[in-house]
Amino acid sequence: MTHYLLSVHSVEGEARPPMTDEEMQQSHKQVGIIEQEMKSLGAWVFSGRLHAPDTATVVRMSDGKVLTTDGPFAESREHLGGFYIIEAEDLDAAVAWASKVTEAINAPIEVRPFAGFAA
Repeated sequence: MTHYLLSVHSVEGEARPPMTDEEMQQSHKQVGIIEQEMKSLGAWVFSGRLHAPDTATVVRMSDGKVLTTDGPFAESREHLGGFYIIEAEDLDAAVAWASKVTEAINAPIEVRPFAGFAA
């Protein structure tokens, strides 16, 4: 089995209407069903939703000293909104999980394998 990162991306100013309260409730319900299915089939490892990118702090070294700056690492319209770490037999299986989630939340998902986790 391989571990995959399913990263959920948000795009500021994207030309799609915001979800209504009813659509948001349905989306959360569907995500809960998908997550329960992942857990029952042994695919779910961990997941998390992130706060907005303006809450980020970037930490780096400069001349041997720690330097921190506010805001996201890269100024971009696109940002990471949340993620899943799953176990899947292959890329096709990981893409199948990503397809279910992207349908439920109407946001793009990038699927990437972790290095060194192939069985």
